[in-house]
Amino acid sequence: MNRGLIAVLLFQSVAPCQAATATRLKELVSLDGVRDNQLMGYGLVVGLHGTGDTRQTVFSAQSLTNLLERMGLTVSATAIQVKNTAAVMVTATLPPYAQPGSRIDVTAAAIGDAASLQGGILLMTGMKGPDGQVYAVAQGPMVIGGFIAGGAGGNTQVVNHTTVGRTPNGAIVERAAPSPALGDRVRLHLDQADYATAARIAGALNEHFGNVARADNSALITVELPERFRNRQTEFVAEMEDLTVEADRMAKIVVNERTGTIIMGKQVRIAPVAIMQGNLTVEIQTIKEVSQPNALSAGTTQVVPQVNVGVRQDTAKNVVLKDGATVEELVQALTSVGSNPRDIISILQTLKSAGALEADLEVN
Repeated sequence: MNRGLIAVLLFQSVAPCQAATATRLKELVSLDGVRDNQLMGYGLVVGLHGTGDTRQTVFSAQSLTNLLERMGLTVSATAIQVKNTAAVMVTATLPPYAQPGSRIDVTAAAIGDAASLQGGILLMTGMKGPDGQVYAVAQGPMVIGGFIAGGAGGNTQVVNHTTVGRTPNGAIVERAAPSPALGDRVRLHLDQADYATAARIAGALNEHFGNVARADNSALITVELPERFRNRQTEFVAEMEDLTVEADRMAKIVVNERTGTIIMGKQVRIAPVAIMQGNLTVEIQTIKEVSQPNALSAGTTQVVPQVNVGVRQDTAKNVVLKDGATVEELVQALTSVGSNPRDIISILQTLKSAGALEADLEVN
């Protein structure tokens, strides 16, 4: 049983946190109501090479007969058997302020038992929003990015995912996106709520435009348009998003025990602490030896097991770091004495439990 590396870590004091890097408001906030909108529709992909839905997918045949009936051809759904058609769900994202006539990408995914959408063409599909209104119409050839190949003997080879495809610029916007108009007041939403960052953003806006902003809470800032921008809201938003502030971010370390991955900030500090992690290896071996009787004796051949038990414990390895050590320096020191990622993850978890790690530890 392996308990890991013995390590003694000594720290003397804590250094102050480093200053944050200035970031544009465009990367920190978003305008209230200016958001993407999800669209969805049901459609048919035709022109497949025998890889479409089978007769077990009844709604595919029903959709095809309904389509033919609208074109003046009446066919019973139970009387047809086609393999070149697949029923799909089509999804798209409608960006804010999208105007009629602009194009967006769509993604189609098979909902029946079609084997592949390779080579198919998406027929005209209405894309609806949550309110049931059609905001875009999609149609065009599918791009799969993979393929499926098979022989008569049943052996197949599949590359990538062949039942989901995209149609770049495959949908035309028919209705304007439900986006709010910019008025005399705008509200900013912080992508990551933080009181210090909200206060700094309000202060930067007031310093640049005058007394126009106030931080309502950790995630919302209300901004009144200055008088000189009353009829130029777009120019005001553009100038506002170009301002920079120092965002106050929480120190975090993310570890993944399954893959041994550690992601951390460079200057996360560690309080004074000493940790010892044992490394005890117990090895048990069973060797079977054959015992032969003497010649011309009445004895029989016997198998005699020989059990050997070995215990080994490595000597302690000391790691001494300077005052105000960071997690980066800790990991470098542990790596230099032969620690593997899982040893380091275990030590970080112990540091967090002891209250010596000045960061949020997230384990995936």
